[in-house]
Amino acid sequence: MSATLIGVLVVAGVILILFLWGVGIYNTLIRLRNEVKNAWAQIDVQLKRRHDLIPNLVETVKGYAGHERSTLEAVVNARTKAVSAGSIEEKVQAEGELSRTLGRLLMLVENYPDLKANQNFLALQEELTSTENRIGFARQYYNDSVMRYNNQIQTFPPNIVAGLCGFTESVFFEVQDAAQREVPQVKF
Repeated sequence: MSATLIGVLVVAGVILILFLWGVGIYNTLIRLRNEVKNAWAQIDVQLKRRHDLIPNLVETVKGYAGHERSTLEAVVNARTKAVSAGSIEEKVQAEGELSRTLGRLLMLVENYPDLKANQNFLALQEELTSTENRIGFARQYYNDSVMRYNNQIQTFPPNIVAGLCGFTESVFFEVQDAAQREVPQVKF
């Protein structure tokens, strides 16, 4: 074999290895991006479940505490905003507002012993609590997926392939309002 042929084969081999390396990184980025999308879809499913429970909860409370109209309207308005939010950032903000208004609604219930004893309300409250737990786990999984994906597109050498192929960072699902970070005070 001539030296020229060997040189061409070595260069072709290096190009093939670089190509296969790039394809492997690209496929990993696609898999991680799809994992982020799936994780967000799981949050969306749980948020939909929460949104579906709220009208029943409001109607039940309205039967006992109809004169607390401003709180009930705030919950309904917050739910409407949350349902219609488009981007992840908008959803995070709207869901934070919805959580705050739901918290006010559930605190209001403390003033109505008959409502606290109502089986329908208790069942709805239990469903809402269960849903909130599921949302928390889904958010955690989403943020873990975002971290893996963002780490992959920010580290060298995968960041080269990510930049060439247009992969961009995903947004974490974070608490936007400092008041939501505070631990509620329980007083007896």
